[in-house]
Amino acid sequence: MDAFPFPVATRRLVAIALLVLALVVVAVKRTGTHSGTAPLAVAPIRAGSTAATPRRQAAGSIVVDVEGAVRRPGLVRLVRGARVADAVARAGGVTRRADRSAVNLAAPVSDGQQVLVPRVGEAGAVGTPAAGGGAGAVGAVSAPVSLSTATAEQLDSLPGIGPVTAQKILDYRTQHGAFHSVEELDAIPGIGPSRLADLKGLVVP
Repeated sequence: MDAFPFPVATRRLVAIALLVLALVVVAVKRTGTHSGTAPLAVAPIRAGSTAATPRRQAAGSIVVDVEGAVRRPGLVRLVRGARVADAVARAGGVTRRADRSAVNLAAPVSDGQQVLVPRVGEAGAVGTPAAGGGAGAVGAVSAPVSLSTATAEQLDSLPGIGPVTAQKILDYRTQHGAFHSVEELDAIPGIGPSRLADLKGLVVP
């Protein structure tokens, strides 16, 4: 006697229905597995990437003021360890009226320094040496003292400027910032018109 009392056609239909149901269940499981619930992978920013260090290129640079007989006077940006020759080159080079014998092109420059290239017949030479440097830092030529960067010792070496007045100049610079003209010295107690006239040609802003 047949264990399944149903006709053969009915049993085939049931088998097909079960197979279709099994396929539907498998498809539903696969759809759930690949749904949008899976977390998105986010690539981490590497420590050396541009996004991590956007200002790295600006590191190690200095700003120098180049004035006098150069083609494009003004502020130039240089790398640390640069020389006067580099500053003059960035300013377009010297003009035909420049007194090149008064310029020590091998002298190192520091941030905030003024490089002055005199014209033939003018007094002055390459500007203030770097802090801590002696006369040998810029060669044997004498240079006008920059009021905006000079130390107390450099100011004290000027005629008629002693330690007390030198400190007053430093205090004025701290309160008002860099000097824009030599005439600003008139605002400092102890420096009158006659003293200011004596300093003309010996100092620059």
